[in-house]
Amino acid sequence: MRHQAEAGRPQVIAVAGNMGAGKSSLVEWLRQQFGMVPFFEPNDDNPYLEDFYADMGRWGYSSQLWFLIRRFHIHRSIDQRAAHDSTPIVQDRTIYEDAEIFAAHLHRSGRIDERDWASYQDLYLTLREELRPPDLMIYVRCPLKTLAKRIRKRGRDFERAVPRRYLAALEKLYDDWVEQYDASPTLVVETDRLDYIERLFDRLELLQAIERHAGVTPLRR
Repeated sequence: MRHQAEAGRPQVIAVAGNMGAGKSSLVEWLRQQFGMVPFFEPNDDNPYLEDFYADMGRWGYSSQLWFLIRRFHIHRSIDQRAAHDSTPIVQDRTIYEDAEIFAAHLHRSGRIDERDWASYQDLYLTLREELRPPDLMIYVRCPLKTLAKRIRKRGRDFERAVPRRYLAALEKLYDDWVEQYDASPTLVVETDRLDYIERLFDRLELLQAIERHAGVTPLRR
């Protein structure tokens, strides 16, 4: 169920999407265009991440539990900032994706067993009740071939070995998730078709869509 915007509260936009879809680039672009305060994904801080990509079955639960707790703290930091600062905010990935896509895939593929999954779900649902959803969810969609190419290009050694079937499974979960997500308005951006950096028409189209959905005004057009 969608929440109602609070008078005086700054708009919070979340950017969702698969690995390599272009989330961080869009977050940085929104920061520049709208003067938003960015909250980036804490990938580089996760002490389990490299081990996870080497052995998902061994490290999946630990890695996802770390992300869940860290993401909760980020959501809380956003809420705390919004309580005393009117500057709009943009967030790179959300707690919903951690639980309903990444952890869910590990459970479905047998890498998180039933006992750990029950504990994880209990914690996730408890934490989720404490958080306010974003005012706009932007889903960055990108074809599998382009995802794999971008992941190779950005040069993280531990990501290069990620199987295409893993990316494909996440992509399917993302598409299903965004269809049923109803906590806030949703805007889908096809990053392989929309070049908001180089093409003026695409840039204006995206700026107008975000302004219409989130009620924020760009610094310049």
